[in-house]
Amino acid sequence: MDKLRNYDVSFSGLKNGKHQFKFETDQSFFQLFDTEQEFTNPRITVDVLLEKHTTFLEFEIKIDGIVELVCDITNDKFDHPIENEIKVLVKFGEEYDDSDENVITIPSTDHAFNVAQLIYENVMLSIPMKKISPNVSDEDLKILERFSPKEIEEEEQESDPRWEALKKLKDKN
Repeated sequence: MDKLRNYDVSFSGLKNGKHQFKFETDQSFFQLFDTEQEFTNPRITVDVLLEKHTTFLEFEIKIDGIVELVCDITNDKFDHPIENEIKVLVKFGEEYDDSDENVITIPSTDHAFNVAQLIYENVMLSIPMKKISPNVSDEDLKILERFSPKEIEEEEQESDPRWEALKKLKDKN
C-alpha cells in the first residue's frame, strides 16, 4: 500500500467545497496491482473532483486516455481510447467498509482517502469485452464468417416406434 500513497487525496485542512486533483497513470501504476491486464502501454489522465462537506466527501473520478489492446480477430496491436466516470460518496464511521458500491465508509480518524483502487477499477471497467481493431478489413471478417460455426436447423425426423411406446407409458404416469 505504501507505493499507492501517491494516490492519496488529503482532505484534512481543506475548506468545504470543491477541490480538483490530477493524476497521470502508466504501466507502473498497474504493476502495483497483482493482476494480469488485458492491455499494455496505458497513457491515462485521471481527474478527481472532491467536494468536501462537513460530514461526508463526494468524489467524481474521470479517466481519459489510451491503452494498447490486441485484436481478437487479427492479433494485431491497436490503440483504444478509454473514457469513463464514476461517482463515490465517502462517509465517516468506525471502520473501513466498501460493501456498498456507491458509498465507502472510512474511519473518522483518517485524514486522506486513497483513490488508487477506484482508478484501477474504473480503467478495468472501460476495457471492452470484444477487442476488435478499427483496422480489421472486410476480407478478414469474411474469412471469420466462413469458418464460424453455423446453426443447424433440426429437421423433424420420423420418430422411432419404440420411443413412441415409451412416451405413452411415461404419459400414463
